Amino acid sequence: MSARIVVLASGSGTNLQAVLDACAEGILDATVELVVVNRAGAGAIQRAERAGVDVVELLLADRSPQGRRDYDAALAEIVGAARPHWVVLAGWMHILSMSFLGVFPNRVVNLHPALPGEFAGVDAIRRAWEAGRTGTLTRTGVMVHLVPDEGVDDGPVLATAEVPLDPGESLEALTARVHAVEHRLLVDTLAELVAGGGRADPGV
Repeated sequence: MSARIVVLASGSGTNLQAVLDACAEGILDATVELVVVNRAGAGAIQRAERAGVDVVELLLADRSPQGRRDYDAALAEIVGAARPHWVVLAGWMHILSMSFLGVFPNRVVNLHPALPGEFAGVDAIRRAWEAGRTGTLTRTGVMVHLVPDEGVDDGPVLATAEVPLDPGESLEALTARVHAVEHRLLVDTLAELVAGGGRADPGV
């Protein structure tokens, strides 16, 4: 039985595409059962539709603490209906609360374009690029980690990969190199998780 994956995405969906391609090519013994996006018109929608994967667009209207918890509870219900073994945050720009994370303990996987303890939060690639230009940093990287709680990009690390910085490189060029590493590392890590027992009944 293939592992069941739900992907949460906010943007263009290139990491989603990497997962979809890996599933289609048999590199990843899994199926993407559902894609949820939280931004209207996100490119991930078209990528999912082209692959024949169901998409739910769930926008956050109320950004108050209670509104966010209500949103996460609704999100958990939608995701839970797909009975995922793993929930993958692939460019998901929303800090999840325990109203969601508590439903999927040790099953939420995040991809972040920085190494552990460096550049948590948004604009990580740009911030690393700026540090590289000043010579204060010679490498950045990518990590895949579990999301056990509401901490930002600081959960248990599953895998990392370094990306060297070139002071003369453009931000666009560095972004492209980091994205290429993201795609590979995410697929490789998910393949290891699935092979290591990620097909047990999710019980949701």
